[in-house]
Amino acid sequence: LSPTLSYKDRGSVTLISSLIDYINEKGIKRINEDSSGNAGASIAAYGARAGLDVHIYVPENANKFKIRLIESFGAKIHKIKGSRNDVTDAARNAEGFFASHVLNPEFRDGMRMISYEIFRDLKDPLPRIFVPVSAGTLLLGIVSGFKHLYNSGKIEKMPEIIAAQTEQVSPLCHAMKGKKYIPPEKITSLADALISTSPLLLDEMVNTMKDQKCIIVNEEEIIEARNILLRKGVSVEYSSAVAYAAFKKGNFSGENLIILTGHGIK
Repeated sequence: LSPTLSYKDRGSVTLISSLIDYINEKGIKRINEDSSGNAGASIAAYGARAGLDVHIYVPENANKFKIRLIESFGAKIHKIKGSRNDVTDAARNAEGFFASHVLNPEFRDGMRMISYEIFRDLKDPLPRIFVPVSAGTLLLGIVSGFKHLYNSGKIEKMPEIIAAQTEQVSPLCHAMKGKKYIPPEKITSLADALISTSPLLLDEMVNTMKDQKCIIVNEEEIIEARNILLRKGVSVEYSSAVAYAAFKKGNFSGENLIILTGHGIK
């Protein structure tokens, strides 16, 4: 169960649980996180459960529904002008502990649970897996989980991983193809959770995705993919539909699994 309706709860419970002893020893009560929405809501929820004073730094144009969700858990919102990196710098330099879901590897350790869940339910051989990518915590986390299963002898080979990004925000896809990525002056994509134009973990993602694929989808393809899912009775936000749009665009055969990352109520 993802109580904040996002897969990021798996990372947040692991991160907050790993931090709690340290910050108590140091007498720290305030934690700071930078997020466009889903991670912020998740950190806010688990931070509240741990009795922490949570401050979430967001872009000034962040999704208003996600802002309301963050605030509902008692967290303080700080809207920051400028780039996504400016938001990160504001959270990093604030008083308290910087509980970044990107920089603290414990969050990615939580993402590994998805790999174990897939293996538990589907067994080996695993299907081709489609992943929406922004900062890279989901991608790196599930690949780490599958490597653990492979090195433990649970699976005979690593599954094929397909990364999915939008036309406006596609630094990984460009880097994997050896092309220069030039971000737009302003991001207007409906996929408002996928906005990391210069992700800190890009080099690690590129190394992880050797011999794998990355597919770029446009706004029309994202809208169509979400509408198809809705007609199947599956409600997701536009950012989640990016993975399904990549699957549809590639016309893949065989067994495929699309990770749908956030509920459409957002």
